[in-house]
Amino acid sequence: MDVTAELDAPCGPSELFAWVGELDRYPRWLDIVARAEPVDVAAGDAGPAWSVDLRGRLGPLSRSKRLRMVRTDHRPPERVRFERRDHDGRSHAPWVLDAAVAPTETGSRLTMHLHYGGALWGPVIEHLLGDEIHRSRQRLLDCVAGS
Repeated sequence: MDVTAELDAPCGPSELFAWVGELDRYPRWLDIVARAEPVDVAAGDAGPAWSVDLRGRLGPLSRSKRLRMVRTDHRPPERVRFERRDHDGRSHAPWVLDAAVAPTETGSRLTMHLHYGGALWGPVIEHLLGDEIHRSRQRLLDCVAGS
């Protein structure tokens, strides 16, 4: 599953990037991220790591998932990439989140791309993400305006 979304914001790229470059800020504006807390960096990690709890509800169906995400690319205020890196010896479906921020004539544009390589969440998460992307845009703009 691959989902891409864009947001135009009336602020500079640095202000917007501050809200997408650190996963522990996501729960303030993205409801499906119930928790994102820094964890110890492990051998082989390219950057800081977070334990992330994803939660979503679609009618009577509720799902939750805990991921360990590592920031693998960090070029403020232009680009950040987070990738799933669990160190439990098991094979896990990939989760990759890319965010790019570019200046525009009136502020900046955020383009986010989420890749999920598994089958379990597929249809459920696609529907949840569509709804959540719509709702999160204004919350993210409110966070940026309040900082």
